[in-house]
Amino acid sequence: MRQYERCDLLILDEWLLVTTNNIEQQDILEVLEKRYRVHSTILCSQFDVAGWHSKLGGGALADAILDRIVSKSQTIKIKGDKSMRSR
Repeated sequence: MRQYERCDLLILDEWLLVTTNNIEQQDILEVLEKRYRVHSTILCSQFDVAGWHSKLGGGALADAILDRIVSKSQTIKIKGDKSMRSR
């Protein structure tokens, strides 16, 4: 966990590809809390930000995680009808 908390840039690819359980949500919150306003994090997801809350369990943990992600974030949406791998 310390490696994830301390690296200058953490890239989480396929963010929330599967729904998380309570233990995973607690781990995510712990890492993001320690990185908050100290280190950069990139989240790559094929899901819209509006759906992240439910994939994070929809409760107070989801609220806390998203507070740390959304408050100082930049969103880049890549549009297209083809997979990037087929381009």
